[in-house]
Amino acid sequence: MHVCIVYDCLYPWTIGGAERVYRQLAEAHAARGIRVTYLTLRQWDAGQAPDLPGVEVIAVGPRLALYTDGKRRVLPPLVFGLGVFWHLLRHGRRYDVVHGCSFPFFSLLATGLLSPFFRYRVAVDWIEVWTRDYWRQYLGPLGGTVGWWVQRFCAFVPQVPFALARLHAHRAEALGVGPVTVLDGQYSGPAHVPQPAARPPLVLYAGRMIPEKRVLLLVEALALVMRDDPQVRAVLLGRGPDLERVRSRIAALGLTGQIALPGFVSNEELERLQAEAAVMVQPSEREGYGMVVVEAAARGVPVVLVAGPDNSAVELVDEGENGFVAPDPSPAALARAIGQALAGGDGLRRSVHDWYARHERRLSFASSYAAICARLGL
Repeated sequence: MHVCIVYDCLYPWTIGGAERVYRQLAEAHAARGIRVTYLTLRQWDAGQAPDLPGVEVIAVGPRLALYTDGKRRVLPPLVFGLGVFWHLLRHGRRYDVVHGCSFPFFSLLATGLLSPFFRYRVAVDWIEVWTRDYWRQYLGPLGGTVGWWVQRFCAFVPQVPFALARLHAHRAEALGVGPVTVLDGQYSGPAHVPQPAARPPLVLYAGRMIPEKRVLLLVEALALVMRDDPQVRAVLLGRGPDLERVRSRIAALGLTGQIALPGFVSNEELERLQAEAAVMVQPSEREGYGMVVVEAAARGVPVVLVAGPDNSAVELVDEGENGFVAPDPSPAALARAIGQALAGGDGLRRSVHDWYARHERRLSFASSYAAICARLGL
């Protein structure tokens, strides 16, 4: 059995949720003795190719900047799609399964176009399915229309479809894909013994600083929280095109001493901050999955999210048990939700720990991996 995984990024050379998903999928296959090839764009320096045990990593395109002002560029998906097409045209008969993401779409279209000739099965993860309105908001009227129709064409590819959340499974099925298997277990870490929250209380954000993550909204909400309780402090981890705007706004609010921006930190430091946080906040307007919810719950730490039509992470929050969902993207609503989490104290941390214990098996990567293997006959 030979599985080809297709994604334009590779963890940890690029850090993100989907990158982690495909890295752990590749390693899980390899651990079972399945041959694995991982097609991606080059993200490493010359002479420093990745060495993943049991996984052959092939760069089918050069290193390219994926984002401009926090938005995905069109050129890298086109280049990657052409690289995938050329690779499969030469080597497609090697593979039994080609498994990739619906986005970047051109690699999926290339995979589907060649599948009848080489007879490999196509597995597709519909991690996000965007609405027409969101496409127009993201790329403008013309670009949004093109993006919508390219996404629509991907639904015509004969495939075994998966999604990480019910929201996007339903949207994929509305495009004509189905039936979609929901893989809401993606966590492969341990359950931690909950630690007492740090004193003074710590609010933690970890992620990219791009417009749809709405870190500026979090800063405005923190200003309200800190006005009521000056002892609260916050650490906002990550980098991105919004970083300087975030830094400037923190300074303008006079909160430089209370809100830290350390960028990326070591895994050890991240673990410490996650364990000590009184609450983890993810104000994103759209998410294909809620890994932050699960990672926090495994540590007994509540989360705060913001409700929205494109945010599937809220599927993993039971209000008052493992976190809170702000009903709208306003600083006041987000501040109230953060305040509720801070007020929950040790009792809320115990509740989060109990919630995770009840859902641990369902939320584990092992459960989703078993479902993938069952549907693909691996």
